Amino acid sequence: MEDSLEELALLADTAGAEVVGALVQRLTRPNAAHYLGKGKVMELADLRREVGYDVVLFDDELSPTQQRNLEQSLEVKIIDRTALILDIFAKRAQTHEGRLQVELAQHEYLLPRLAGQWSHLERLGGGIGTRGPGEAQLETDRRLVRQKIQRLKKEIERVRKHRALYRRRRSLRGIPTVAIIGYTNAGKSTLLNTLSNADVLVENKLFATLDPITRRLTLPNKQEVLISDTVGFIQKLPPTVIAAFRATLEELREAHLLVHIVDITHENAAEQSITVDKILSQLGLGDKPKITILNKVDLFVHREEDISDLVSAVEESGQQAILLSAAKGWGLDNLLQMIAQRLADIISGVSQEQRYEAAGLVDVLRRYSPAKAK
Repeated sequence: MEDSLEELALLADTAGAEVVGALVQRLTRPNAAHYLGKGKVMELADLRREVGYDVVLFDDELSPTQQRNLEQSLEVKIIDRTALILDIFAKRAQTHEGRLQVELAQHEYLLPRLAGQWSHLERLGGGIGTRGPGEAQLETDRRLVRQKIQRLKKEIERVRKHRALYRRRRSLRGIPTVAIIGYTNAGKSTLLNTLSNADVLVENKLFATLDPITRRLTLPNKQEVLISDTVGFIQKLPPTVIAAFRATLEELREAHLLVHIVDITHENAAEQSITVDKILSQLGLGDKPKITILNKVDLFVHREEDISDLVSAVEESGQQAILLSAAKGWGLDNLLQMIAQRLADIISGVSQEQRYEAAGLVDVLRRYSPAKAK
């Protein structure tokens, strides 16, 4: 619980909010009307006079009724975890595709909450004489939002088909693809920058980069691959976000190999790794070939040579993981060799004879094949 609230505070900081206090209540299940119990709602209202907050963030997704009742009781803006993540996504999305996906998720989140947008009409004479206009406007808004959702879905479907066509062309060229995955802020963008000089934004905040970025990379065996940085995962990732980002997450489905990067310095590194594995299973990617790397080992050791002791400890535990410092560039050779080895195991070899006049094909094979062309 405390870890989840700490993560919520980091999300709030990323969104530009200042956290002035926290409140916890243990319940068998959330209160249907206010999420919190009535006494806790009163305590939260009293806390406002002490710290002067103007927004309350909840660590779960609230129902439209809960959100509306809380806003009426506390007279401040209520934001749940889903809305907070969507707000960060809206700020971070740079590409047309990313903005489309965020906008779709926001509209799907907004649709069941539209009724609260017209609560001000109830204050006019207790709602007498205003029910008709309010209901008419509400239905108009719902229709407009539904139409907008349908347009966004069609546009995203066109983007998805375009990506699928691009992937087919890429597949025909025979270039293997590798996708970097991991918990948000684990160091995915730093790793991509170090490997390929991609110049991706690196910031010590959650979801610093949102749009996937792909770069070409040459492995030690001279094989060329495409490596992609993907959106970071997080606990309680809203289903609407997962659904909206289907076009982007399909890049993971088409990848030959996943590189799962774990921030070994985080006190909840094991739980974060499990969260990523669970989300991969939800996406039907649990059996996808994967390499696990433990990042930020430079914070434990003083020299690159000191990694050998940690490597021995990991191997003695029976685990298979590569120790790495994406920021320092330590362990990159081991990672690249492992990628080349795993791709060679995944991609089946083909034996074919060509006439001497077709010698130009040898260069193509050397560039894109996991094995050396003879």
